[in-house]
Amino acid sequence: MLVQIAVIGYVLIMLLIGIYASRKVKNTNDYVLAGRSLPFYMALATVFATWFGSESILGASTKFAEGGFSNVIEDPFGAALCLIIAGLFFNRKLYGLNFLTIGDYFKSRYNTIIAVFLSVSIIISYFGWVAAQFLALGLVLSTVIPALSLPWAIVLAAAIVTFYTFFGGMRSVALLDTIQSAVIIFGLGAIFIYALSRVGGMDVFISQTPKEFWNISPKMSASLTEWIIFVTALMTIGFGSIPQQDVYQRAMSAKSATISVWASVFGGLLYFSIVLIPLFIAGIARILYPDVLANDPQNLILTLVQDHTPVIIQVLFFGALVSAIISTASGALLAPGTLLAENV
Repeated sequence: MLVQIAVIGYVLIMLLIGIYASRKVKNTNDYVLAGRSLPFYMALATVFATWFGSESILGASTKFAEGGFSNVIEDPFGAALCLIIAGLFFNRKLYGLNFLTIGDYFKSRYNTIIAVFLSVSIIISYFGWVAAQFLALGLVLSTVIPALSLPWAIVLAAAIVTFYTFFGGMRSVALLDTIQSAVIIFGLGAIFIYALSRVGGMDVFISQTPKEFWNISPKMSASLTEWIIFVTALMTIGFGSIPQQDVYQRAMSAKSATISVWASVFGGLLYFSIVLIPLFIAGIARILYPDVLANDPQNLILTLVQDHTPVIIQVLFFGALVSAIISTASGALLAPGTLLAENV
């Protein structure tokens, strides 16, 4: 009951904060880029939240539990690399051009036809990503509120995220990302400490984890095919997501070019560091529950949290999970909507 009350109350508070943030929206620049007014800590939080969604907590952690770092090269390694590259090599120049969207840059650099074509391509790429966040939030809501069926939970999740994103735009997204990032870090940190105590400490965790799990790249003696797979996984997001609207939009909302650059660089480093926490939690869970790993690896972390932790830890976990999903879903919803309105 306490978990249900906490999750419902948290979602309602996020809605109210999002509506409050919408009061500062006076024009298109406010709506799309938060008036280019974000200080470093808010810009850092919103860049960090770019991809920190359900995949970061449940998906990547399962892959790590099954095969170690070599299974998660694309995310978090590639995802963090994307933010760092964008910050170091692109943000300062793009910030000076003062465009609302990445589609505006394509129009200026090429022509309207190319801008529309690329904008449509980017918009389509968000469909599955946004749907995955709605599904994940729907699963959380249906789990903590058993009376709510999954289809209606997904509809409710979509309505919640759409509601505050629609009214507040990037103003709401940035403010909520700042709050939710703190909840994510605190919540996951508390769960990791608890899980570590269950397994007997960091030394036990490392000693009972296969040594090959810590290998990031193939060995020098590996075949060319293995190296190609590794580089491809790293670059898929590492290079492929640089010209994405949400990456652009979050970075360009900073109040100066310098803040934009360093928010992306440190945002990438922070993203990588924090994603390691659910990876290690799943690594601990694989030691504690080998039967779950063998039969239902997707539920490793959920089994640890729901069946073997105090209520307060469950509240922190679901708070972190809901925060991660909402922060990612709102930005992922706003980005294609902005491109559709501005460039298509």
